[in-house]
Amino acid sequence: MPPEARETGQDVPVVDTPPAVFVRLDVIKARADFLRAARARRSGQPGFLLQARARGDDDSPRIGYTCSKKIGNAVTRNRAKRRLREVARLVLGEKAQQGWDYVLVGRPNETVSRPFDQLVDDLKRAVAKVHA
Repeated sequence: MPPEARETGQDVPVVDTPPAVFVRLDVIKARADFLRAARARRSGQPGFLLQARARGDDDSPRIGYTCSKKIGNAVTRNRAKRRLREVARLVLGEKAQQGWDYVLVGRPNETVSRPFDQLVDDLKRAVAKVHA
């Protein structure tokens, strides 16, 4: 019996939720990999720019994030990167292809202020465009 039920004496329904799936994407850290992705396919969306390239191997997909000082101060840049990381976790966990590098580039004013569900839709559209 949940603790809330003991206190109030009422039956509190227990909802069975499926376990959360956390997909850990490998992170791009080398500058050369960011530059290679910048020369490859692009898909501009209102909330960010997606750069993607096929590496030519069958290793796991990798993701990189970049937010320049045009986005704002350090607090704003970190918030933008946190939002991009969460969007990538939700979308690229199932849509990313093996052997690909993806780089999400934040946009000034948009990455931080755009509603989160629209950012998710933007990434789904961008990935479909890159792989078409």
